[in-house]
Amino acid sequence: FCQFNYFLEIYLEKTEIKLRKDHSVQLTAYLEDAIKGNQAAFTALLDIYWSEVYHFMLKRTESEIDAEDISIETFAKAFDKLSTYKTDYAFNTWLLTIAKNVHIDLIRKRKLQHTIHLNEEDTFLINNIPDEDSFEDQIIFEQNLTTLKLCIKQLKPHYQQIIQLRYFQ
Repeated sequence: FCQFNYFLEIYLEKTEIKLRKDHSVQLTAYLEDAIKGNQAAFTALLDIYWSEVYHFMLKRTESEIDAEDISIETFAKAFDKLSTYKTDYAFNTWLLTIAKNVHIDLIRKRKLQHTIHLNEEDTFLINNIPDEDSFEDQIIFEQNLTTLKLCIKQLKPHYQQIIQLRYFQ
């Protein structure tokens, strides 16, 4: 029984090494094809690494929206610069480095813009502010309407009728 376990462990180790090697060969093929412009290879790389990049950024940003935006921009930049990728490094390491830099750029941009991010409750409150006009707004509207009607009265009667039918009835 002990000998069986020993052989099973050796078999599993060899199988795992073979799977890792096969995976590495497949990734290399995808990378080579993607560098040549093969869209299917781009899609395969995106499918393989999307989750890793997205969850890495989700942990850093604590925002699903930011994590998704950063992931999208990361893959766009990576695919634009795919020819500069050096095979000395793991592809996911290269992607995560790009993601970190995109995140840093986003933080810098927000500091410059002084953007305020609202949570869902704040957004709900802002969206539900009544759109009632103030007293001044109503007076200005009435004055503009009076001026418009005076201008319309200066038109020929058939033009007046068209405007009356189109906008006032």
